[in-house]
Amino acid sequence: MAVNWELRGCCDHDQRIFIAAVGVSTVVILLLWRTFLLTPFKLITVFLHETSHALACKLTCGDVEGMQVHANEGGVTQTRGGIYWIILPAGYLGSSFWGMVFILASTNLLTTRIAAGCFILALFIVLFVAENVRLV
Repeated sequence: MAVNWELRGCCDHDQRIFIAAVGVSTVVILLLWRTFLLTPFKLITVFLHETSHALACKLTCGDVEGMQVHANEGGVTQTRGGIYWIILPAGYLGSSFWGMVFILASTNLLTTRIAAGCFILALFIVLFVAENVRLV
């Protein structure tokens, strides 16, 4: 069976625009990856990763003793108790989950605004809960 590499008739206008947007976004991200422009987005990703560990700990009846997000794009969550085989992979699974939520929320203007509002509220709450000299 031969593979048909011709793109005629495979995609409508919206699909071609989507493929082009994904391609351009990928190239721009790769070009800017090592620059300071993407640092805030990387730190938000680390925050969501560590938050996912903390949520998994709480959902498995453990205690979260602390959570840190460092400027070097690293982080750590200290937990006590809970089910560790659920808590440990929760960081990567949670980051993927949050990415999925934001992508699904971006399909509609109202859901985009709701997701952005919830995210801003979460960051605002962290601003007052965090015990960090830069934030307090």
